[in-house]
Amino acid sequence: MTQPSKKYVVGVDVGGTKLAVGAMPSDGSREIAVRSELTLAAEGADAVVARIGRIINEVIAATMAETGASRDAFLGVGIGSPGPLDRVKGLVITTPNLGWTNFPLRDRVSAEVGLPATLDNDANCATLGEWWVGAAKGARHVVGMTIGTGIGGGLILNGELYHGASDVAGEIGHTTIDSTGRRCKCGNYGCLEAYASGPATAERAREALAGGEPSSLLALCGGDPSNITAQMVYEASKAGDALAYQVVQETARFIGTAIANLLNIFNPEVVVLAGGVVQAGDQLFAPVRAEVRRRAFKPAVDACRIVPGALGGSAGVVGAVATFLAQHPA
Repeated sequence: MTQPSKKYVVGVDVGGTKLAVGAMPSDGSREIAVRSELTLAAEGADAVVARIGRIINEVIAATMAETGASRDAFLGVGIGSPGPLDRVKGLVITTPNLGWTNFPLRDRVSAEVGLPATLDNDANCATLGEWWVGAAKGARHVVGMTIGTGIGGGLILNGELYHGASDVAGEIGHTTIDSTGRRCKCGNYGCLEAYASGPATAERAREALAGGEPSSLLALCGGDPSNITAQMVYEASKAGDALAYQVVQETARFIGTAIANLLNIFNPEVVVLAGGVVQAGDQLFAPVRAEVRRRAFKPAVDACRIVPGALGGSAGVVGAVATFLAQHPA
């Protein structure tokens, strides 16, 4: 059934590993034509922009075919990217996982597809998406954490996305949990991201294997520990592998410590964890919640739910749409 009066926005989630693009009507009622491809950042920023532009045009064409909408019905493109960013200028200032510096991503994508565009932090977008139509819908104070190639965060305070004085609020992954700890790609030592991101979890599993303890991870990775991923670690842990279970428990303690700090600072109603980490299920969430209870003030713990994201891999796409609509109301 055609709905030519509806307006649509395309959301783009730029990750260190994958790109996700999809369209939504401006009322946020559903996701349409979501596509995902590898980012392939090593090919360079120009190649990534060209790929984003191609996928956007494919999503627009698929949405038009499904809904009967014309291209004029598309208001624009919301983009979520790792940061730090300059939202006013549309610049990606730096991205440790993509290798970009002062890159005008917003304007480059806009020129590529001939539509206005907005730019916000990818984790801000994921948090906003979960608040708009996902696991945190209806809450006023929300902390979001995205755990994948890196660790990002977003803050919604009094019902509004909080950016801070220079657009770097919510960089939870680069808060220090061990002042003399592992070196992070950002240059600091002991960042949460250096311990609990997907690659960091896989690396800690490889280090544990080097000690000679038997593990089903060796079979999962084809005998080559360099092939281990965080997903393999979570799968092995669920299947009862002792080494993988220990790595997941350590990951939970790191994440729980960070969340406890956030509860004591921001006193949120909901903490939403999104990204690949959600695959671990209760094996991760139960010890995370236990660590938070051990470390945070009881009134803050009692007021807060720690939940997995409800939007899966499309949270960033949904939130990118929401950030565009915040600046360009339909």
